[in-house]
Order: sequence, then structure tokens, then C-alpha cells
Amino acid sequence: MKKLINDPADVITDALAGLAAAHPELKVDQRNRLVLRGDAPVPGKVGLVSGGGSGHEPMHTGFVGPGMLDAACVGEVFTSPVPDQILAATTAVDAGVGVLHIVKNYTGDVMNFEMAAELAAAETGTDVVSVVVNDDVAVQDSLYTAGRRGVGATVVLEKIAGAAAEQRRPLAAVAELARVVTANSRSMGMALTSCTVPAAGRPTFELRVTEMEIGIGIHGEPGRRRVLLTPAREAAAMLVEPILSDLPFTKGDTVICFVNGMGGTPLVELYVMYNEVARILRGHGVAIARSLVGSYVTSLEMAGCSVTVTKVDEDLLNLWDAPVNTSALRWGA
Repeated sequence: MKKLINDPADVITDALAGLAAAHPELKVDQRNRLVLRGDAPVPGKVGLVSGGGSGHEPMHTGFVGPGMLDAACVGEVFTSPVPDQILAATTAVDAGVGVLHIVKNYTGDVMNFEMAAELAAAETGTDVVSVVVNDDVAVQDSLYTAGRRGVGATVVLEKIAGAAAEQRRPLAAVAELARVVTANSRSMGMALTSCTVPAAGRPTFELRVTEMEIGIGIHGEPGRRRVLLTPAREAAAMLVEPILSDLPFTKGDTVICFVNGMGGTPLVELYVMYNEVARILRGHGVAIARSLVGSYVTSLEMAGCSVTVTKVDEDLLNLWDAPVNTSALRWGA
């Protein structure tokens, strides 16, 4: 194992210290392993809380700031944050108008966020609504989930819901927007290599140099099938065609297209993939209104990518375009 770390046991503590040093506009709570907006709670604004296991950076800590999340809860690598963390985050961002929990559909995340919401209601009376993201079309159930996994649509949802909250829309309206984004998003990913969890010290799975895994999860979960390495054109079709067949996209639909790197794929290759994805969507008469290309939902150093397609209307597009100022996503600010 070759990694730029001190000790596997200290990776999260050291990373949070580095984040605090690099971004003094944020509040980093080492004891509870939280990253918070520096001005939280924001008066009159619904608080947005998300989180999950580490190793997927910049999700979620990189999306804390004006226009997106108010707090991110940081678990161990590929491990859900615990209820006490989530409760602390919820309390810290509660401005009296409610808190939205954005939860990726992994069994531990769902269970712990549910427990935290119940504790918040009982202890402080906070109005908490949870929205579960489940956009991955690759498999129905996996090692980590009952139902579909939450992946790339999480970024789209956090941006759009964050903009709505910034406009001081009420909790019910922000939550409904989040549900609409989830319902209208589909994703699928692939891997060229495995990744190595620091505490494990060895690759999560093995892939020959001539193979790639289609439908991989962000924790290294197996996908639909293992195939021989193909050109980007064919790989893109293996990702996009299942998306298009799962959620009926019709000619004239307008979408946000997000090509995401898994952590070990250079940007030049992601743009090669984006070109192929865009070509396929155009061939189906689907219009790309906005795009996002880069490594935003990673799996440590895994090489590979995922594709997320989200149907949008004018309101969702305006919310996507609204100013955002976080360490990983920034425009219009």
C-alpha cells in the first residue's frame, strides 16, 4: 500500500485538520467529526445536513457552504456516521425553521439518520425531514443496501436543495424539490481498478489489466458484470443505455449531465467519456442543458467513472445556476 498518510488510524483526524487549515471559513468540529458553515445556523433558513463514510471526497465535506450544505457528518472510511454525530450536526444548523437530512441509500446511513432525526425531535423539537437518494440503476440490492444505492445524484440534489434553502423556501418545499431530483435522476458507474482502504492495506477486489467492472458501487461493491476492456465509446454505451431504459427519457427532455471520476481517473479521460455520453444522449433526442465533469463522488484512488443524468425543468435549472460557494463547487459567488 502506498498512501500519503501518517497512520491508518489517524487518517480522518489528519484530513479534517487539513481541511480546517485550508478553509478557515468553515467550522470543523473534530470531537464530533463535523464540517459546518462558518455562519451556521443561518437565520430563517432551512438547515441541510448530509454525510457518510470518508473516502468519497469531496462528497460531502467539499459541499459545505453557501448554496449547498450547512453541515457534513464524517464517518470512518466507507463507514456511516453515527447517530450522535448526526444529532450534533442537526442541532448546530437548526435555525428554527427545520432541517433536511439528505441520505444516500446505504443501510447504515439510513438507519443512523433515522435515529438522529428521532432524537432531534424528542430532545429539541426540531422538525426534521429526510430524503433518501437511490439513483444507481446497476443493481437492486448490494452488499451495503436494501434497494438502489445513492451515488452521483446526491451532488445534484445537494446543489439544487441548497439553492432553494438559500432562497428561504420552507422545509416542505425544499424536501419536495429533493424528492423530485431523486425521482428524475439515474446513475451508473464502472471501474478499471480497485481501491485500497487504509485500514485494510490491500485492494478491495482484483481486476486484471484486461478487465473492467460495469455497475460498480462507490465502496467497491460488485456491479452487473465484468467485461473485457473496451474503448470509451463502448464503455459509455454500457453506462448510458441502462440509464435511458430505466427512466424513460423522451425526445425533447432537458437534463443535467454529470460525468464523475472515481478518484484515480485523469480529467482528460473524463472529457473523452463526456463526449461519448453527450453523443449518445443527442442520438436519443435528449438535450443537455448543463454539465458537470470532474471527480466529485470518489472511491479513494479507484480508476473509473460514473454517469448521472437528471431531468430538469426551468425551476430546477435556475436553482442549479444559483450561486454556490463551497470548497469543491463554486460559481456565481
